[in-house]
Amino acid sequence: MRYGAAAAIFVAAAVLVLLLPVLWGPAPSVEPAPTASPAAETPAAEPQECRAVWISYLEWQQTDFSSAEAFRADAAAMLDNIAALGANRVFAHLRPFGDALYPSDYFPFSHLCTGTQGEDPGFDPLAILLEEAHARGLELEGWINPYRLQAGGTPDRFAATSPAVTHPDWVRQTGDGSYLNPASAQVRQYLADSLAELCSRYAVDGIHFDDYFYPTTDPAFDAGDYAASGSTLSLEDWRRENVNALMRLCCETCHRYGVRFGVAPQGTPEGCRDGQYSDAARWLAEGGYCDYLMPQLYWGRSYSRGGDTSQSLDELAAVWLALPRAEGVSLCFGLGAYRIGEGDGGDRSGPGTEWSSGSALAEQAEFLRGAGADGVGLYRYASLFDNTLYPTLAAQEAAALQKTWK
Repeated sequence: MRYGAAAAIFVAAAVLVLLLPVLWGPAPSVEPAPTASPAAETPAAEPQECRAVWISYLEWQQTDFSSAEAFRADAAAMLDNIAALGANRVFAHLRPFGDALYPSDYFPFSHLCTGTQGEDPGFDPLAILLEEAHARGLELEGWINPYRLQAGGTPDRFAATSPAVTHPDWVRQTGDGSYLNPASAQVRQYLADSLAELCSRYAVDGIHFDDYFYPTTDPAFDAGDYAASGSTLSLEDWRRENVNALMRLCCETCHRYGVRFGVAPQGTPEGCRDGQYSDAARWLAEGGYCDYLMPQLYWGRSYSRGGDTSQSLDELAAVWLALPRAEGVSLCFGLGAYRIGEGDGGDRSGPGTEWSSGSALAEQAEFLRGAGADGVGLYRYASLFDNTLYPTLAAQEAAALQKTWK
């Protein structure tokens, strides 16, 4: 009796196994695992309020690159001062002249490291900067000039690995220097690929472009490219579309790595659009171009020129703040720390004006906070912490900012 029941159960089970493909369909085939690739990620969230300081190539000129230890000491001293100020972000100049402060497959080492473009300093400055910044709770964004290769004779020669040498057809000249061609799709892709390299190899918190877009309004600059394009757009709109294409591609590239992408355009929407063909108002209004905009408002609150106050900080900020803004795009403002003691070129720019008050930057930051801005950046580090012309005023400005930011 037990054997017969067991046999019946075995037969029934075998039949069921045979029927499973009919009842439920064939088992799904196993696909091979895809090749690893950068995932589309959400960029790092903006801090509650951006409080940033620019460290430019002018600061690197005064920095000791003779060894990793010497560089670390100088970088640590700067970052200590920035952190003590109450800042939470640093814009570190990493690619000022088509060169790099890190080993790159796309650009040679900067001449700022050794005096000669392309010469390896023997260490990785960016790796040290990131380590020191993050140890102090500071975010570090890589500040890049996208098109500039040479300006005013700097650098005095190109390395053999510079795009100026390897891709001379990508280069366009002005009376002042050499620039990558904004009209070239190859240039745009090269720049985007170089950002992918930077974002994949380093834990940068952001990529930061400044206002070096088209270097001239001269029609001769890219007349051949414009004619060859066959575009029905005006020269001006065609140039704007070239810059727009770069911004979209670079923003998309950074976002693949979860890295924030921002830009600091000129101080007036008209100056951006008509002077450098950067349609910053569009970037603010539409998603996909940048995560934040930081127009450079380098004039004081009481600025006037011939009685015209339209470029005063208050009035310019109001213009920007009134523009349409896409969800997820922040609006911050750059402040001119280099104006301390010097003034802003307005009707009242000498002693006794806001620039000699010792609190101009703090008052500007507080005003912008109250007006609804998402934060400010200070151009630049040395104007506050290595100001040989106005050391007392600079120290007073730093103390006032510290109270505002703390």
